[in-house]
Amino acid sequence: MYAAGVRAAVDCGLRLGWRLTDRGAGPAGAWGSAASLITEGAASLLRDNGRNGDRVLTIGNMNPQVRAAEYAVRGPIVIKAAEIEKELQQGSQKPFTEVIRANIGDAHAMGQQPITFLRQVVALCTDPELFESPQFPADAKERAQRILLDCGGQSLGSYSASQGLDCIRRDVAKYVETRDGGIPADPDNIYITTGASDGIITIMKLLVSGEGRMRTGLMIPIPQYPLYSAAISELNAVQINYYLDEDNGWALDKNELKRNVNAAREYCNPKALCIINPGNPTGQVQSKKCIEDVITFAYEEKLFLLADEVYQENIYSKDCKFHSFKKVLHEMGPEYSNTVELVSFHSTSKGYTGECGFRGGYMEVINMDPEVQAQLEKLLSVRLCSPVPGQVAMDVVVNPPKPGEESYEMFTLEKMGILHNLAEKAKLTEKVLNTIPGMRCNHLQGAMYAFPRIFIPSKAIIEAETHGMAPDMFYCMRLLEETGICVVPGSGFGQKEGTYHFRMTILLPVEKLKVLLQNIKEFHTKFLQKHA
Repeated sequence: MYAAGVRAAVDCGLRLGWRLTDRGAGPAGAWGSAASLITEGAASLLRDNGRNGDRVLTIGNMNPQVRAAEYAVRGPIVIKAAEIEKELQQGSQKPFTEVIRANIGDAHAMGQQPITFLRQVVALCTDPELFESPQFPADAKERAQRILLDCGGQSLGSYSASQGLDCIRRDVAKYVETRDGGIPADPDNIYITTGASDGIITIMKLLVSGEGRMRTGLMIPIPQYPLYSAAISELNAVQINYYLDEDNGWALDKNELKRNVNAAREYCNPKALCIINPGNPTGQVQSKKCIEDVITFAYEEKLFLLADEVYQENIYSKDCKFHSFKKVLHEMGPEYSNTVELVSFHSTSKGYTGECGFRGGYMEVINMDPEVQAQLEKLLSVRLCSPVPGQVAMDVVVNPPKPGEESYEMFTLEKMGILHNLAEKAKLTEKVLNTIPGMRCNHLQGAMYAFPRIFIPSKAIIEAETHGMAPDMFYCMRLLEETGICVVPGSGFGQKEGTYHFRMTILLPVEKLKVLLQNIKEFHTKFLQKHA
């Protein structure tokens, strides 16, 4: 009876995906470490009352595309970091006193203070009684009043139109016109989204169709932001990689694009090309010539362009300038500007505001077939609208205080202070990483990250294989466990075979960033010595 119960408990554990070695037991001592697993298995059986095998939804029959999707930025390393944080809170002794999360571009979580004017406008929209307060400047009240007049019932709690509030779309169009030197922008081509991610996935949904060799192929840069690979997997499309040239500052080569699109046509239907500029995770800023080459390529190959431009305010190198795809497209003349289909994306999450939690963003569509655009609006209407507070935050990004207005001076000081600080941290990060033997970091021209290349000795690669890990995952896991530093392995973003990287954010306060960089230097030195 007892043996049968144990066997049932172990069977239950196996069905749930447990292994006897998961708690650190080696093969020889596996059964000696199984008691807790057996107890958990028996408890699970009692809990389920024998119904576990009868579940309608299981890991085996769920959507396989969802199961295949991966998002490294919040993957195994981050899960482990959370476990270590709990252990520290419970008094566990570690070689460090805190986990330093450098895995994600969340400025406020890293200590950046909100832009005062943005929060004032959102607060006024949220609680109109604050209009009576003398603590709020007149220009913030004017913007909030204008937005509330466009809201149903003059309340932020009402739904907006699916495209977003009319006044905010008009502000976005005006912002784009000013940014691009007067090139017209139509508010009807502006869609307010739940962050840039929502817009990117929505456009991908429109693009994906076909089966077999006619399945839609989407070209993405490698390294890439894992949103793209995860969305492609979820939508059952085909991922077409094109590699950025690390030895040439992560440059984009038109010949690389051509080679990969031709190869992909043997097994899928390439339909779109995604560009991230400035780059994530690589931090490069594309030149105007490069953007012209991309547009020419898209024109020649009949590809739809997706331009992820959420870091357009984050330019740190004096030799670099942000060029929007829309502006370059327009300047190339009617042959291109009237035919190449383009969607560009922006967000409240990056730039100098760093307001990730508001989930504000927009996309602008260019040269989209009117019938397809009607389908886009139908698709957006299914989710009713993006969060209205996020729309308000997006409005402040595109409609900040102007010279002569009450808030202009404070706003400018805060904005320039944040961007200057980020530029200094980019320079510091690049400088220190390049002093570490066995590590190389390209010039950080923009965005919010460093993506250094790391040398991993063959002995460490073999050890990683014994743990069932990619070498850079093994490296990052050891870095976390020994120093408390949480970064993301390059394999989560894609990289050329035989090369290894990690991505870290530069958003930490300067003093904490210095500590992090010094600890990485010491860890890497010891890691090389240990595995030499």
